[in-house]
Amino acid sequence: MKPFNKKITSLLLIATIAASCATVPLTGRRQLSLVNEAEIQQQAALAYRDFLGDSKTKVVKGTAQAEMVQRVGRNVASAVTRFLQENGYANQYDFQWEFNLINEDQINAWCMPGGKVAVYTGILPVTQNEAGLAAVIGHEVAHAIAKHSAERMSQSILAQAGGVAVDVATAEKSGTTRAVLNTAYGLGGQLALLSYSRNQESEADRMGLVFMAMAGYDPHEAVRFWERMAQAKQGQGAPPEFLSTHPSDARRINNIQRLIPEAMAYYKK
Repeated sequence: MKPFNKKITSLLLIATIAASCATVPLTGRRQLSLVNEAEIQQQAALAYRDFLGDSKTKVVKGTAQAEMVQRVGRNVASAVTRFLQENGYANQYDFQWEFNLINEDQINAWCMPGGKVAVYTGILPVTQNEAGLAAVIGHEVAHAIAKHSAERMSQSILAQAGGVAVDVATAEKSGTTRAVLNTAYGLGGQLALLSYSRNQESEADRMGLVFMAMAGYDPHEAVRFWERMAQAKQGQGAPPEFLSTHPSDARRINNIQRLIPEAMAYYKK
């Protein structure tokens, strides 16, 4: 490829990135957005329905725990809706909220794009109370509000495009040089995506604290929840933080403690 064509390709790539950015509510962070969020939500709704209908999925209904998940979920969803309306984001979201308790020993919970939430019974001994559960649901819902799934897809698309660009740019180099450069780019891209993922986790922590506070739950309980989570994970082993998709427990707890004053400004019992 001639230098002039390389320059045009680079400029087009920069222009595409600049024109494909969105803003995360609350944090104000600009994020890459190369995919259709509405289509992602449609696919997520179908996947959620299939998950609930799977014979291996045991949805818990009618118990005190199931009712608690529904209640806390509604409270957090109402707070999120209010936050979006008050800050001019309401027209950007059309979530159809669902909250279900799943009989599963995993210490886990998740929220799909569009507000489809699953809480596993295995996490309830760690949440211990409604405020602890609100910390979990607030965090998971925050991922959806921040459109982190769409952002990760966009980052992957960009990384693939960058790999093609490196391959084209080194077309006249020796085979050994090209292999080294492509390997270096691939490793660097993987570490960058892991870093993005850790940043998303921290962003979801911050947003989740505000959402649980607006829903009437004391944000200080988030610190206690993550301390209990750290204890529950002891002995399982963990990769170095730079090779992980999540911040270390100690870093997460410290960050949340630092964010408590901001969240308390939204807290009303």
